[in-house]
Amino acid sequence: MTLDPLAIITAFGLIFLAELPDKTMFASLAMGTRMRPLYVWFGTSTAFIVHVVIAVGAGSLLGLLPGMLVKLVSAALFAFGAFMLLRSGDDDEDEEGGGKTVTGFWPVYGTAFTAVFISEWGDLTQITTANLAATNGWLSTAIGSAAALMSVSALALLVGRFIAQRVPLRTVQRIGAACMAALAIWTLVEAFTA
Repeated sequence: MTLDPLAIITAFGLIFLAELPDKTMFASLAMGTRMRPLYVWFGTSTAFIVHVVIAVGAGSLLGLLPGMLVKLVSAALFAFGAFMLLRSGDDDEDEEGGGKTVTGFWPVYGTAFTAVFISEWGDLTQITTANLAATNGWLSTAIGSAAALMSVSALALLVGRFIAQRVPLRTVQRIGAACMAALAIWTLVEAFTA
C-alpha cells in the first residue's frame, strides 16, 4: 500500500474543517479547563484513532462495491455532510459548566476517551472518513483523518478560547460545507465521466 499525499491532505482538510465546529471540540475545551490538558488529549486522541479505524474499515468494504455505485453514494454523503454543516446553528456552545476537577492520568484519560468515543458514533467526520476510504485508499485516509482529529483536539486545548472569541463558528461551518459540496459535485462528475 502506497501513501498518496493528496489523499492525506484532502482527508486532513475535510476532517479538520468538519470537526472544528463539532461538540467534541468544545468538550475538549471544557475538559481542558478542569483537567490536565495533555491527559485529555491522550484520551481524546485514542478515541479518535479507534473511530478512524472503524470508519476506514467500513469505507474499505464500500470500496468493494462497483465503482459507479460507490461514487454515487459518496457524492450523496458529501452532499449530506454539506447540508448538515449548513444546517447546524451556533448552538454548539460549551455544554459543560462547573463540576469537580478530575485529577490523575487514568481518571482524566478515561473521562476524555469515553466522552469522545460515545459522542463520535455516526458523526459527520466518521461518515466522511469512511467515504474517503472508499475512494482514496484506506491508509492515506486514516493518516489524514486521525491527524486532523487529533489536531483539532490539541487546538481546542491550546487555543480554543482564542479561536472562539475571534472566528465566528458559522464561518468555519460554511467553509466546511463549501468543501463538502465541492467534493459531492466532483465525485458526481467522476461517476459520470469515468
